Amino acid sequence: MEKIHASITISSTASFFQFSKSNVDLKPALPNIGPRILKPSEYKAAALCLAEAFATDEVAQYIIETGDRPHWSAAEKWDLHVTVLEYIVYAHCLKGLAMTVGPNYDAVALWMPPGSNMDDWYTLLRSGMWRLNYKLSREGKIRFFTEFLPLLHDTKLEVMGSRDDDSWYLVYIGTKKAGRGKGYARKLIDHVTAMADKEGRACYLESSNAINPVIYRKMGFEIKKKIFLTRGVKPVELDIMVREPEKLTKE
Repeated sequence: MEKIHASITISSTASFFQFSKSNVDLKPALPNIGPRILKPSEYKAAALCLAEAFATDEVAQYIIETGDRPHWSAAEKWDLHVTVLEYIVYAHCLKGLAMTVGPNYDAVALWMPPGSNMDDWYTLLRSGMWRLNYKLSREGKIRFFTEFLPLLHDTKLEVMGSRDDDSWYLVYIGTKKAGRGKGYARKLIDHVTAMADKEGRACYLESSNAINPVIYRKMGFEIKKKIFLTRGVKPVELDIMVREPEKLTKE
């Protein structure tokens, strides 16, 4: 995001990060220009973009900086951080809408369209998400599978109600440092919000960066609730935001 540093829809030591398709009315642009839809074969490059964007994000660190793997090096933690995002990107290539913009995957957005999810066994197996049962530490698995995922699921259902399965869900969006200030994140969001307006559907997101809500408000999102991850040293806060569809003026 030009200045949307990291936002999600997934500790304490800085050394961890020193290493550094549905009915979508979206026409693919020229290769590596965008905004365009990502191919599954591009998942690693897209994941690296998000890994950089979320390098200091407290939610991203929450399942890795768990305290029960004190022997892990910064390189091992970074590799796990990237691996988690590779699984998530690939799952969205299969069942969601994964998009990029810029000449070198400078910004990436992962959307889940209305009526879609990545909870089926086929997607879990193909994406590699099932491997997190073996890659995360014991505490990391508790945080991810027992606290984080249920909290996001239950909160979205509470906030959206009957529209829970009939709205666009921005799961991840992030921009590399070199791509900020160019409006890339806005382009990725505007493509989907324009479709949502035509369909009369709301858009939903969770933001884990304190500066992002101000930016999202400029795009029509409003804070509906705050939630907290509480198993760490300190609570990790997320803002729940919803954008209602705007009425289109007839030409």
